[in-house]
Amino acid sequence: MANLIIGLGNPGGEYAGTRHNLGWMVLDEMGRRGRFSRARREGQAKVRTGSLDGFDLVLAQPTTYMNLSGRAAAHLVRVLGVLPTDVVAVHDELDIAFGRLHLKRGGSAGGHRGVISLIESFQTPEFIRVRVGIGRPPPGVDPIDFDLSPFTPAEREALPEIIGRASDAVLAIVRDGLDWAMSEYNRRPAQAPVDGRVPASGD
Repeated sequence: MANLIIGLGNPGGEYAGTRHNLGWMVLDEMGRRGRFSRARREGQAKVRTGSLDGFDLVLAQPTTYMNLSGRAAAHLVRVLGVLPTDVVAVHDELDIAFGRLHLKRGGSAGGHRGVISLIESFQTPEFIRVRVGIGRPPPGVDPIDFDLSPFTPAEREALPEIIGRASDAVLAIVRDGLDWAMSEYNRRPAQAPVDGRVPASGD
């Protein structure tokens, strides 16, 4: 059975390249690395099937808005016969320092609307998350506006390495299991502050 990887983001050109679309960016990178079919529609998601390093994967990007991501995800688990607890969801995370990864299973959504939608649709929080840190917004900036804003030039310069490590982390989960992947990627130090912003503390 193929492994279902769901990257969270928002559809539409105005959201491309924004912090909230990091999940989509990671799946795009994984698609470039492996051998995957052309994207097709499956329910309310854009789906590519194929393999990366010998592992069968389904890369899915819900084409709903973020707060409805669970609708697309619930349809996919039904169609593919995948347990929600085996799904790997990749998403941005405000409460983690920019550039840092944190892998986990279950837990709260931390206010992330896409994760809230997944939990509600799966009727369980016990799926795997690859959380890619974007850090907290500068003082006076609303977190929602920050999520939906483009990366700064300095952040964009750092993005390829961050997206690459997140892609590596997803593959590590599939290849080596979540426990090993957490021990490898959760312990790595956060990246240095970008544009003078103080990074979040972690978890």
